[in-house]
Amino acid sequence: MKVYAYGNKEQVHAAYELAKAAYAKLGTDTDAAIQTAVDIPLSIQCWQGDDVTGFEGGEGISGGGILATGNYPGRARNGEELRGDAEFAFSLIPGKKRFNLHSFYAEPSGTGAQSVTRDQLEPEHFKNWMAWSKEKAIPLDFNPSFFSHPKADSGYTLASADPQIREFWIRHGKASRRIASALGANQGSPAVNNIWVPDGSKDLPADRMSPRLRLRDALDEILAVKTEPRSITDAVESKLFGIGSEAFVAGSHEFYLGYASVRQIRLCLDMGHFHPTETIADKISSALLFTPGLLIHFSRGLRWDSDHVALYSDDQRDVCREIIRQKALSRVDIALDYFDASINRIAAWVIGSRSLRKSLLEALLEPTALLIEAEKNGKNHERLALMEEFKTLPFSAVWDKLCLDAGVPVGVDWINPARDYEARVLSKR
Repeated sequence: MKVYAYGNKEQVHAAYELAKAAYAKLGTDTDAAIQTAVDIPLSIQCWQGDDVTGFEGGEGISGGGILATGNYPGRARNGEELRGDAEFAFSLIPGKKRFNLHSFYAEPSGTGAQSVTRDQLEPEHFKNWMAWSKEKAIPLDFNPSFFSHPKADSGYTLASADPQIREFWIRHGKASRRIASALGANQGSPAVNNIWVPDGSKDLPADRMSPRLRLRDALDEILAVKTEPRSITDAVESKLFGIGSEAFVAGSHEFYLGYASVRQIRLCLDMGHFHPTETIADKISSALLFTPGLLIHFSRGLRWDSDHVALYSDDQRDVCREIIRQKALSRVDIALDYFDASINRIAAWVIGSRSLRKSLLEALLEPTALLIEAEKNGKNHERLALMEEFKTLPFSAVWDKLCLDAGVPVGVDWINPARDYEARVLSKR
């Protein structure tokens, strides 16, 4: 197999100086852009490491309108392996990182540990995660898990017409907020607690209002529990459809846009949760007018919400540009959300995370002031021309310098250590 060797430090520095001068002519400070880019925390999803299997003893995702496909060897089987894999992946990803957990990654200890039900989860069941978070200085985010559970088999959880089912999931939602708040207190920064429910119907419902009324009231009950604002940030996430909810999803975009606006909590926009031809970039400025902030899930759908590995794609770059153009970094939490079981899971983490950091850096380098000036002066032809010319600025040299300064492999050089880790660790599972 080929051993990759992308370039040496002297070449990276020389190329960067040329790029720095080119950007400076347009008013862009590349050093400042690099610093800002690495300071943006990316919340990296734990579930890429084990195909959304969790630690409850199940075989993987069941129900909830989502699906992980593939059987590439080496998935993490427990918390120790998952944390170890994440640490290695982090060593190949530049910039600040967070780690995003689902509730079924709890690690209860003692007799009957597996019998702790989701509505009984407490912060103590995440003590291993909190200790790891403190030791590695990796803040944690959180998500209640409203899927892969017998009480979700009907297709409804918080919107269920069965009061016993609904009350179980309300208790789970409250438990998740307690846990997220404890994570935030432990790490000294708010944990984002993102609520997504799969509730919906495979075929055409006659009554669309009642499930949404139940969902609204259940969310109100969960969010009514007082928490320390400095320890938790609540968000709600919509979806267009899922497997088993093709005709109707109670928590649609319109539902949650209204809910987040009225209740003044963050709205989660997932790149894969809309029509395949629909981009979320244009939604950002509108949503920021009426909500306190956003959570963006970077993913990639192919023909449906398939959660493919995020790439340096036009859609992703558009979203990053819009965040930067709106000067919204302080009001937007940035997270990755995909799970591909068909490829090396370490590589999946690294490819998606590096592509997102790269997209943010490119957005920060854009000489936006020139575009706005042309626009204000009615010179839209100049605006369009500048947008085209910006595409061929020497961006890659700045990205290489960011990686070099961050102490991570430059270019494709990360493939060598990833290959070695697979041989040493993953292949023995």
